[in-house]
Amino acid sequence: MINLYGTHIASLSIHRVGNKSRNEGILLSSTPYEMDDELAPLMKEFFLKPFRDKEENYFQFAHDADLDFHDLFNYVSTIFDAPDQAHEISKKIAKHLFDQSMHPHIKSGEVYIAYLENLQIDNERVDGIGIFKSEIKQDFLQFSEKENQLDAFLQQGVNLNKLDKGALIFNTKKEEGYKVLSIDSNRYDARYWLESFLGVDAFEDENFFTKKYLKFCQDFAKDVVLPAEDKKEEVLFMNRAVNHFAKNDLFEESAFVNEVIDNPDLVPEFKHYKTEQAPKYKIEDLTSFPIANTAVTAARKKIKNVIELDTNIQIKMDFINPESAEKFVEKGWDEEKQMYYYLVYFNKEQKS
Repeated sequence: MINLYGTHIASLSIHRVGNKSRNEGILLSSTPYEMDDELAPLMKEFFLKPFRDKEENYFQFAHDADLDFHDLFNYVSTIFDAPDQAHEISKKIAKHLFDQSMHPHIKSGEVYIAYLENLQIDNERVDGIGIFKSEIKQDFLQFSEKENQLDAFLQQGVNLNKLDKGALIFNTKKEEGYKVLSIDSNRYDARYWLESFLGVDAFEDENFFTKKYLKFCQDFAKDVVLPAEDKKEEVLFMNRAVNHFAKNDLFEESAFVNEVIDNPDLVPEFKHYKTEQAPKYKIEDLTSFPIANTAVTAARKKIKNVIELDTNIQIKMDFINPESAEKFVEKGWDEEKQMYYYLVYFNKEQKS
């Protein structure tokens, strides 16, 4: 979990980076940007709001050989060790971004490098570095008043309600490549920001493993449980899977299989599916890990718990009490109508 409300922008450098393949050039500011009291809160909201509203999928700097050869990792480490050098190092970061701006679809724009204080992550207060880029310019009207006449003229500027690209690097887990959050609103070249510039991989922590394992379960339910049984059992399987994660702090695969898979015939199918599909989810050797509650909550919101019928009727299952569906919903076949049916038992209709 992160908390950015108390974050302070200690220093800010602004440069302009063009598209190198179009010979647009680069402009490096000679000194840090001095913000006034009016602009500071607006810039802070511009930079940080997208990260507060975004699901926390962490990354980490990665290199095929060694992190010592990772340019951005070294620049960031230097700033964390000597914050007074932030502006000079920001020029190197801007040049590094410029060198990656070779794809013809990449737009020129302003790059902002901020040294941030008082970020909270995993109940720890740390410093951070923000790297942000604005690419899209919008037209707006400006007005001037002369005597009894109001004149309008057109200008272009950056919309402070939308950050185009950004990364937050938290000063934690340095040995693993730091913890990094990223956004990219304008995917002209999806590899440009994450791979070419940031050079990151997914941060493999309990949040990562919880999400990946639940996604694996969701696909197993769709690919194996549904064809072997029916939609009701697919939904109930995911009900049990999510509830197992929700009530446990530590995941143990053997306990999960015993509790969640009702049909014994599906146990070998589950093991076979994992053997075949695990590399896709990066859970090949994963049988035990701490469970991240925030990831469980996020997964519960995404997983559909509805049976949709071709007669324009929906049956919504209860994720919290899946035993209700097992007790009070029956599926059958009507010979006369040659149709399947669901029989639902209840005492009274609830008032909405």
